[in-house]
Order: sequence, then structure tokens, then C-alpha cells
Amino acid sequence: MGRTADAAALRQIGARPSAKWLTGGPAVRDEVDAYLGQAALAGQTPVLVVHNIPDRDCARQGTGGASGPAEYQRWIRDLAAGVGGRPVTVVLEPGAVPDAVRGCVRDPDGRLTLLRDAVTVLRSTGSARVYVDAGHPGWISDVAALTAALDRAGVGEADGFALNVANFFGTAQNVRYGHRISDALGGDTRFVVDTSRNGNGPHAGATVDGAPSWCNPPGRALGQEPTADPGLPRVDALLWVKYPGESDGACRPGEPDSGVWWPEYALGLARRAG
Repeated sequence: MGRTADAAALRQIGARPSAKWLTGGPAVRDEVDAYLGQAALAGQTPVLVVHNIPDRDCARQGTGGASGPAEYQRWIRDLAAGVGGRPVTVVLEPGAVPDAVRGCVRDPDGRLTLLRDAVTVLRSTGSARVYVDAGHPGWISDVAALTAALDRAGVGEADGFALNVANFFGTAQNVRYGHRISDALGGDTRFVVDTSRNGNGPHAGATVDGAPSWCNPPGRALGQEPTADPGLPRVDALLWVKYPGESDGACRPGEPDSGVWWPEYALGLARRAG
């Protein structure tokens, strides 16, 4: 009774659609089938984040990913089988292409080949819209190198690329960056933007209290609501890809592990939302 204001603030998060992350496991076909079935009953088009590429996290917070290419390809095919011809939007492998450009993975060429195969398999469902992750404006400044890697990763066969997944860069900044990428790809490639936590933009410093500024930075805010009609050139949708209020990782003492719901952080995001 005494926390009605907090409850109202958190409803700003709970009432908005956000993506479901798929990070591995043998039951992905059944998991996807069940999730898309629920979405169909609700009359909604779900968003899935595919995040299981080998060497997934490239020394950042968290670990995981498939054990190797063969396991990943089997997993992707099981995932696609679960789609069953139903509409779904897929954000493919956050960070995978930028990390390949940056050279922090053991086999960048193999990674791009795996991504192209994943695009082909997911698009073969006939109903999945696929967006290959391209990072964010503060990550890869060499747009020519990034677009060359996106091309090798199959972005031309996908529906476009995704920006700002789980990050904080403002929408206008992402749109400008997206246009640079799209122009380099020929000028008509479309993209989606994660606006879940970008209401106040990124933290100004590279680190905050000894931890990287991408990990639970203070002072951030919810961004624009998800919409499939953003009214922005070449932008197919604004999405909440990262669920606001889930921790980015235990980067500072007392912070929850990655993916754990953190009510205090969620409240801060909601209270600061415009």
C-alpha cells in the first residue's frame, strides 16, 4: 500500500513487450514452439534474440555459447523447426559481427560463415524476419570494415541489421549510425533499434566505479516504447530487446549476476523515464 508509486513506475516496464533470449540448451525447438504458440493466442508477433554463437562473449561479462560450429548449426536448425511458419522477429547474435571485426574471436571467418548459415536457415522458415546484430555507435568506428563483415554474415539475405542491443545510445544517434551502415550496404538496408534503456543516452565515461560503463551504469532511463511504426526512415521498428531491470552482470560489489532481475535498478530506469 505504501509503494503504489513504485508499482506504477514498474508497470512502465511490465506493460511493454520485450524480447525472449535464447542462449542454448537441447530443448530449443519445444521452447520456441511454446513461446510462439502463446504469442499467436495473444495476437502478437514475438521477438527472439538468438545468442549462442561459439566464443559468444569474447572476454566480456558472462560466458557461454555453443561448443563448436556443428553444435551451433544443429541448434539453429532445431530453433527454426520450432518456428513452424509463424511470424517472428529474430535479432541474430548480439555482438557477434562487431567482435569478428575487432578480432577478439579465434576464428572470425568461421564465425561469419556460421552467421550466414543461420540467416539462411531462419529465413527458410518463410515467416521469420531476421536482423543481424551490428553493435552500436560507440563500438566499431570503421563502418567500411563493419559493413564488409555484415555482408559476409548474410545481411543481404536477411531483413536488415539491429543496433544498440542491451546498450544505451540514444535513438537519434543510432539512426544516424544506421544510415551510415545502410548507405555503405547500398542505401536500402533497413534496421531495428533497441530503445529499452536509452532514454538518457550512454554514460559519459568508459568506466564507472571501476567497471565498464556498459554494465549497469547509473543514471540511465527507459527509452521510447516499442513500436513497429516508428516513423523514422529505414527503421523497421523500435524494440525492447534487453529487458529493463535485468542486470548486465556482477560488475561491482553487490550487483546481481547477468540476467537476474534487479528491482532497484529497474525502478531507477522507470523513474527517470521522460
